[in-house]
Amino acid sequence: MKRTIATLTIMTAIAVTPLVFTTGCAVTQGKENAGAYAKDKEIETKIKTSMYADKTVKGTQVNIQSLNGVVQLSGFVDSQAAKERAGQIASSTKGVVQVYNNLLTPTGR
Repeated sequence: MKRTIATLTIMTAIAVTPLVFTTGCAVTQGKENAGAYAKDKEIETKIKTSMYADKTVKGTQVNIQSLNGVVQLSGFVDSQAAKERAGQIASSTKGVVQVYNNLLTPTGR
């Protein structure tokens, strides 16, 4: 009886594991194909590289996510000028369709 329960538990765990690890991926959900995923990663890398080279924006403080060319910027920047410049860099990058600039600036400055 214990052996049957243990076997059943292991078999269930093996069957459910692929579902757990693939449900969050945009490729497996049909929102994006593998080619578009690679293109989005390329867009993110180009934006990040440009931000590191820019003196106004600190690239380490900006998170970039892209899905089918739509880019979302999040994180913290030091000034409104840095926020605007980050948006300019993202929108001028080849392949970007739309930019959501959700960067936050400190209040009280």
